[in-house]
Amino acid sequence: MNALFKDRKNLVASVGVLALVVAILCVVIPQALTMRQPDLIHQGPGVTEVRKLSDFFDGIAGTSGDTEVYVLDSGKPGASALLLGGTHANEPAGYLSAVLFIENAVPATGKLYVIPTANASAMSHTDYMEGTPRRFAIDTPAGPRSFRYGSRATSPADQWPDPDIYVHASSGQRLSGSETRNLNRAYPGRVDGTFTEKVAFAITSLIRKEKIDITIDLHEASPEYPVVNAIVAHNRAMKIASIALLNLEMDDIPIGVEPSPTNLRGLSHRELGDATNTLSLLFESTNPAQGRLRGVINEALIVEGKDEMYLAAHKLGRLFVPFGPQGEPLKKRVARHISTTQAVFDAYASEMPERHVLVGAMPSYQELLDKGIGPYLQSPKTAAGAAPRAPQQLAEVPERRGLAQ
Repeated sequence: MNALFKDRKNLVASVGVLALVVAILCVVIPQALTMRQPDLIHQGPGVTEVRKLSDFFDGIAGTSGDTEVYVLDSGKPGASALLLGGTHANEPAGYLSAVLFIENAVPATGKLYVIPTANASAMSHTDYMEGTPRRFAIDTPAGPRSFRYGSRATSPADQWPDPDIYVHASSGQRLSGSETRNLNRAYPGRVDGTFTEKVAFAITSLIRKEKIDITIDLHEASPEYPVVNAIVAHNRAMKIASIALLNLEMDDIPIGVEPSPTNLRGLSHRELGDATNTLSLLFESTNPAQGRLRGVINEALIVEGKDEMYLAAHKLGRLFVPFGPQGEPLKKRVARHISTTQAVFDAYASEMPERHVLVGAMPSYQELLDKGIGPYLQSPKTAAGAAPRAPQQLAEVPERRGLAQ
């Protein structure tokens, strides 16, 4: 009898645990599946075409590596530029900067290509064991607008298992096995490579086929990282990066310029510059949600960028950038990326006056600081029917170029 009673008791406990697991899965699985649904991005007045990344390499067609390529063609002769957002999907300033270009930019000359989710698979999941939120919201005149907060790496659902050691194919560089799912260690990619290498190859193919003159990869870094609030430039892009720095400093936007190291391989600023004719650059803004010195990571930290632990670290001299009570809000980081992109375009125009890309109708650094991101995120109504903002900055470009030469 005692044994029978014990068996029944164990059965009841087991059923209870199973029911609890099922209940948790019923909540967790639908939430996880929402990460697979792409955010709604509205086509702004400058968008002339939306293509797929698989148009440039069909090896990723039908996979979660395929993603939209927004084309903004001025219809006038000029250079071509490519903006990459979402290489690391836990670096939202790069992603949102790309979205603002899609929804607002009106090129005056040349052609602009924008990929907001360069690693679309990384947008489909969060970093395990980090406790990060799946989404964050930005207030807009039409109400809150939700965006995914993804991972640094390709989802294990798309590429698994990781090797013990990742060997970069073309250079032989050896890294931790988890870096095999890092898009920014996979360039220039391979036709027959891993999922991540195929995505990298598709981006490289786009650059080659469309003859992209300038490629900008938008990133973020933690406040304790040495290369932060900086432009990292391939050796062929160092001149325009330096001119851009002078123009930004004149606008009271402090920034550094770092040469792309020749001994760090797989990164966009090195491999794309080596493998193609593009001038490749990477931007880093300050994201306290990425660091290891932070407190709790939540939606407020992602958007507002305030953290008591980083205030303490700043007082102890442990950071590479100033960090005050105002924090490093997302609007400031997006403003930095947009202003730096425009400064690079201006610098290229000063060097190539017969062939350049100029983009108008974008909010200025100060406008984003004063008004935030929300007013520049389109609703379906404004995206379809509103007149584009006048490209007021274009008249100022020749004067600024002269000062920077």
